[in-house]
Amino acid sequence: MKATFQAVNFTADGKLISFIQYRLNKLETYYDRVLKSEVYLKVDNTPAKDNKLVEVKAHLPGQELMVKKQAKSFEHATDKAVEALRRQLRKHKEKHLTSV
Repeated sequence: MKATFQAVNFTADGKLISFIQYRLNKLETYYDRVLKSEVYLKVDNTPAKDNKLVEVKAHLPGQELMVKKQAKSFEHATDKAVEALRRQLRKHKEKHLTSV
């Protein structure tokens, strides 16, 4: 899956980008018609420890899925976002197959 990354107000490490890309590529086993995805990485200016924010926008033919998750680290937030996106993709696939 082709993904574009934007780190807001900081520079993302290459290891983090490759980790997120690896996790997104696993989503193709659930639904292979994802055209592209956009990933936004942000750090909230709050004293709370859960200040890392990952947003993933997946573009499907005729539709767009969006997930926003927050955690202590970008890796943990990515895991939560990919899991939520996996559930949405499975639901979308089931809905699409029953309507055809």
